[in-house]
Amino acid sequence: MNDDPIALDAYETLAEAYASVIDTKPHNAYYERPATLSLLPEVRGKRVLDAACGPGVYAEWLLSRGAEVVAVDVSPKMVELARRRLGPTVDVHHADLTKPLTFLDSESFDVVLSPLTMNYIKDWHSVFTEFHRVLRAGGHFIFSVTHPSFDYVYFKSNNYFETEFVSSEWKGFEKVRVNMPSFRRSLEATLNPIAEAGFRLEKLLEPRPTEHFKQADPEEYEKLLEQPVFLCIRARK
Repeated sequence: MNDDPIALDAYETLAEAYASVIDTKPHNAYYERPATLSLLPEVRGKRVLDAACGPGVYAEWLLSRGAEVVAVDVSPKMVELARRRLGPTVDVHHADLTKPLTFLDSESFDVVLSPLTMNYIKDWHSVFTEFHRVLRAGGHFIFSVTHPSFDYVYFKSNNYFETEFVSSEWKGFEKVRVNMPSFRRSLEATLNPIAEAGFRLEKLLEPRPTEHFKQADPEEYEKLLEQPVFLCIRARK
């Protein structure tokens, strides 16, 4: 049986193309990212775990604002791209979030940031418990996922309450196309693991597109004013 993370092959194929457009791709740069980053506390002088760092765009933002960053990703190609972007002084590790992060000390971070990652993981309980372990008291856990209502409609699910394995073709990264697998889940399956891991839910954010998005894709901008695609969440230990 293949125990590799479900989206590993897709991201290995996509890595270079993903990194080349991630700074300006509207759904990322002008929609999800500003919303997720708006949930962060002041990060200057804080130690932040970038959990599933991709090519390093969030880590770069954090570093530019005075944070100390440790970044991890399951994709070897993404780890290499992040190291290339961030330079040799930043700790970037190859790691699978579904496994214990034994190289990280307990209560050693002020913030855990994990954007658009959890859709690729079926069991959130062990992951959130590990994030809780590495956070100091009062530390923040901030993450984003595809909005449950959007997924339910997009994948034409027959049962909203079931956590389902789904997949879709990604075409928005240059000429590279991949079949991207993920898990679709309900709102209660999205929120309950937060409390079960010992966190206190502080804020939910259903993003609106920015003016930059409107300039880049006016038609999609109008759609996103009426139907959210992502859900951004802040919790506290």
